[in-house]
Amino acid sequence: MAEPAATLDIEGLYADHGRWLRSWLRGRTRCGDRASDLAHDTFRRLLEARPTATPAEPRRYLATIARRLLIDDIRRREVERAYLDALAHEDLVDTVTPERIAQAIELLNAVLGLLAGLPETTRRTFLMRRLDGLTHDEVARALRISERTVKRHMAQALAHIYVLAYPDALA
Repeated sequence: MAEPAATLDIEGLYADHGRWLRSWLRGRTRCGDRASDLAHDTFRRLLEARPTATPAEPRRYLATIARRLLIDDIRRREVERAYLDALAHEDLVDTVTPERIAQAIELLNAVLGLLAGLPETTRRTFLMRRLDGLTHDEVARALRISERTVKRHMAQALAHIYVLAYPDALA
């Protein structure tokens, strides 16, 4: 019986604050379609979380969820852009097809999904090393951590990815 109440709370949140959330996101994305998608994803995340009570400050609660989704969206777009820029500089540009670009973006999204469970510094360390091609020393300076810590974060990221990508290997 608790599930219908949670659904009603979400419906109420949507009815009361959905338009505000889309407007708030439109101001940050400057794109109505992206704002609508992110607002939709915000409420979808709420449905998946199955909240038991209406938050005391619903707009702040919705904005927090939406802000996190927006950050994820920006990161995904940056990875896609970096990959497309790298493709543009390749000698094999003639062999790049829309299908290969779509496959590459799908692969990058899969990698980002694998990285999603990592702490922020570990994820940033991995992306700076592997995607940006920075050295351990450059990453350490950029993140203001020691080079040894960079190596530890890289080991943690690689182990995390390996466990998720090859779950049967450890059995």
